[in-house]
Amino acid sequence: MGKGYRLTAATGIHKGDREYQQDQVALIAHPRAQGCVLGIVADGMGGRSGGRKASDQVMLTAKQLFERYSPEQDEASGLLRQIVQESHLVIKLTAISAEQEPHSTVAAFLINPAGDCHWVHAGDSRIYHFQSGKLVKRTMDHSYVQTLVDRGELTEEEANVHPQSNILMGCLGAEDDPPADINLIAQLQPGDVLMACSDGVWHYFSPNELGSVLSSLSPREASEFLIEKARSRARGGGDNLSLVIVKLEPLGA
Repeated sequence: MGKGYRLTAATGIHKGDREYQQDQVALIAHPRAQGCVLGIVADGMGGRSGGRKASDQVMLTAKQLFERYSPEQDEASGLLRQIVQESHLVIKLTAISAEQEPHSTVAAFLINPAGDCHWVHAGDSRIYHFQSGKLVKRTMDHSYVQTLVDRGELTEEEANVHPQSNILMGCLGAEDDPPADINLIAQLQPGDVLMACSDGVWHYFSPNELGSVLSSLSPREASEFLIEKARSRARGGGDNLSLVIVKLEPLGA
């Protein structure tokens, strides 16, 4: 199959101004199917070890399930839902012995060898899809302020500085079953960029800024630049930061 692109990718992670790293990020190439990759970010919450345990569980579950995934036979959206459900259950089980209630967000995208892309998220870690620097779509946070934005009571800008912007309406490990919003991109094109990131990153940028950084820099440079810029804009009050970027470079570029 003649693809008009090649994948370039990078991940980035930083503790920010927090004492502990509770974010986790992974970019996994499928062990058998070439051109099949999973990018995933998890932002853990709940005490020193609780949050880290929760985000670790998401990564572990995702890796195990992805290794068993077969692009020819299996449905990508089914796999992503399974990652959400199983991580949620494992986190709830570990919560019994943890000192604080562990929770985690998840944002994961899967690119199949045929060029279709599927994503899922729960919480306020986001996935962005850009084409030639312009935002095509992003995930909508499962958060209190997003609900207010949806109702027209807040603008996006006001939501960013709202005192309750950290309240989640859905995540992994909570009492209720997590949301698992699925999106399909039927066919990725040269010039497409996908980014999954925790709120420690997206909080500090407009979609236009993200789009221009991601289109003009390589994934490695972009991840370093965005972390550095978010760190300086946080002015000493920054959260953990994690991101994964996959870029579809036109062949012959």
